[in-house]
Amino acid sequence: MEITGPMLDRFDEILTPEALAFVAALQREFGARRLELLDARQARQAELSAGGMLDFLPETKEVREADWQVAAPAPGLEDRRVEITGPVDKKMTINALNSGAKVWLADFEDANSPLWENCVAGHLNLRDALDRTIDFETGGKSYALRPDAELATVVVRPRGWHLDEKHAQVDGQPVAGSLFDFALYFFHCAQRQIDKGRGPYFYLPKIESHLEARLWNDVFTRAQELLGIPYGTIRATVLIETYPAAFEMEEILYELRDHSAGLNAGRWDYLFSVIKKFRTRGREFLLPERNAVTMTAPFMRAYTELLVRTCHKRGAHAIGGMAAFIPSRRDPEVNAVALEKVRADKTRESNDGFDGSWVAHPDLVPVCREVFDGVLGSRPNQLDRLREDVSVSAAELLAVSETPGEITEAGLRNNVDVALRYLAAWMGGLGAAAIHNLMEDAATAEISRSQIWQWIHNDITLADTGAQVTKELVERIISEELAKIAQEPGYDEKLFGQATELFKEVALDDDFAEFLTLPAYAQMP
Repeated sequence: MEITGPMLDRFDEILTPEALAFVAALQREFGARRLELLDARQARQAELSAGGMLDFLPETKEVREADWQVAAPAPGLEDRRVEITGPVDKKMTINALNSGAKVWLADFEDANSPLWENCVAGHLNLRDALDRTIDFETGGKSYALRPDAELATVVVRPRGWHLDEKHAQVDGQPVAGSLFDFALYFFHCAQRQIDKGRGPYFYLPKIESHLEARLWNDVFTRAQELLGIPYGTIRATVLIETYPAAFEMEEILYELRDHSAGLNAGRWDYLFSVIKKFRTRGREFLLPERNAVTMTAPFMRAYTELLVRTCHKRGAHAIGGMAAFIPSRRDPEVNAVALEKVRADKTRESNDGFDGSWVAHPDLVPVCREVFDGVLGSRPNQLDRLREDVSVSAAELLAVSETPGEITEAGLRNNVDVALRYLAAWMGGLGAAAIHNLMEDAATAEISRSQIWQWIHNDITLADTGAQVTKELVERIISEELAKIAQEPGYDEKLFGQATELFKEVALDDDFAEFLTLPAYAQMP
């Protein structure tokens, strides 16, 4: 195994020979299957682009109709009423663990810019946090874990199957980013977590089929064998954030059943996947501008209702979506309006039967907790709400065209503005960026650029101006929005130059990039 990234301060504590041998063992055993499943994604996309449709799988009907349950909730995961998400830098690690949330999603994926130093330092931060030795100072302010507080349960989100870690190679080939992230955390922290009465827990992103979940289950089984960790100690929550996965929820739970901790409604990536999978299919799968798409849209209601029903039928937790608002300490009026929207969103989720939900900022933890306290009381969850009243058809999941809303120039400009700002932040090493009082990550940037691509290739006209969305119009708006950003304090010409070129590539090229992070990562050192 070869490491080509720089060995910075204390990196030798994470990249030990034993840890790297563990990474290599998993890569050698499972790397080929991972590539086969990525090829299967492309084959499925070709079928959809040629006129195919998503549906519940006839070949797995027996799984859906059989009587089975996932494993009982693991220690530290019984009560998940508030989960906070964020990258694995020192500040976020400390703030998230201190936040009062029940769970912290420690994110190596959408909220993490995968600079080599971010990825390896993140593992140092997690290990130091479990040892309660993490602290730092910045701007005259000190950060440390509260000594007597009960810390949030750590649940790590590794990168998706599609991403490589180019600074680590096994037998001349890059290691899967997912296996690199999983293996290093598991090697260094699994026993630490067990010793604390908890365990190594994970969130699994971007899964598109139950076969991809089966691969993760096999990785878990083998990893536990190699390190002598009891079978079933690992628990994983799968983000249902791709359109195909919505049709295989039960099968995904079944494949992971001894290691399953539930499913999450990853709403932003789900919208991106809807656009991506049917981007060439005209108005049948055309969404209005992203800020107009709410969770009350019929196809989104079908998705979340089915998720709760599926999870509780099988004894698994159902976790709601992200509240991305970033409170402002300077504008109480903005806060009041936004917090009311957050409260309404969490109220809908708790009333629908979700067992908990996500927030992006520590200041939102009390709001989410209050709402779920009102429904749960002293109970840890509402797994007993089976939602047998719910019956969702494939047609209801596919009813995208019934979504109310328009496509306007303001919506187009917002997509351009957010994508440029986020990509500049990402290229600069920041994967979770506060933009216009919202915490934006890779998922919202993906929606922004994929919508523009879809609008261009489906001859869409703007509702307010009547102008057709063309490459030329988008290029003009890019220039205009960039000129506005350039007047702001802290503008970085180099980063925004990179962001602009990258955005044009993933939004305006005739060929659709599967993920914008793939060409972006290729440009990273």
